[in-house]
Amino acid sequence: MATAPAAPSAASRIAVVTGASSGIGAATARRLAAAGYRVVLTARREDRVEALAKEITEAGGSATAYRLDVTDRAAVDEFATAFKTIGVLVNNAGGALGADPVATGDPEDWRTMYETNVLGTLNVTQALLPKLEASGDGTVVVVSSTAGHGTYEGGGGYVAAKHGAHVLAETLRLEIVGRPVRVIEIAPGMVKTDEFALTRFGGDRERAEKVYEGVAEPLTADDVAETITWAVTRPSHVNVDLLVLRPRAQASNTKVHREQR
Repeated sequence: MATAPAAPSAASRIAVVTGASSGIGAATARRLAAAGYRVVLTARREDRVEALAKEITEAGGSATAYRLDVTDRAAVDEFATAFKTIGVLVNNAGGALGADPVATGDPEDWRTMYETNVLGTLNVTQALLPKLEASGDGTVVVVSSTAGHGTYEGGGGYVAAKHGAHVLAETLRLEIVGRPVRVIEIAPGMVKTDEFALTRFGGDRERAEKVYEGVAEPLTADDVAETITWAVTRPSHVNVDLLVLRPRAQASNTKVHREQR
């Protein structure tokens, strides 16, 4: 008999989602709200998270929006003072810039990716870890990528950053074992969202669309959000250390079935 998702306890019902203005972050906020969490939406684009908070609230959920740049440590520390306890932290803020080879990659793009994907995750996790532990049943989710588990040409900067996010999650799990906080890593493969590839290629829509060309069904943001919510709502003693998900058409970072037109 299948186990039903566990309802969040009163002490652990607050879920903070970073990068919640679009894509996987927004979809995760909707899913967690539907599962009974009070979701706290954070992103740099305040108008987006405010609109999403309104949408969730009007649908019967509970949501609050905060403008937050995860790379600004002072702002993150100030944000953390708003909570005595939280139950879930979803470190989703991140992203990719460019697809140049290592020999010609822009160091500023590499720096930005590292600061967002790794230091941003570090900032928020450090600031909220005491609040997670205080709940008596906390969960840290790191949304990494299959790029954190394998390399591909033209992805050096993003791959390096996502390897960093993977190592952060793996190391944290070792360091806090025995404390009432789980550490879950979700590593999606090819996900088609409105903004990921478009941002990576500087707004070049034609180039962004080629990433998914011929792929019948890439993952959607909601596919990933449903997976995150499933992992978070397992019984407290169950830790999903690492869950890799890809569309059926993608066998690896470099092997994708593309249908001929």
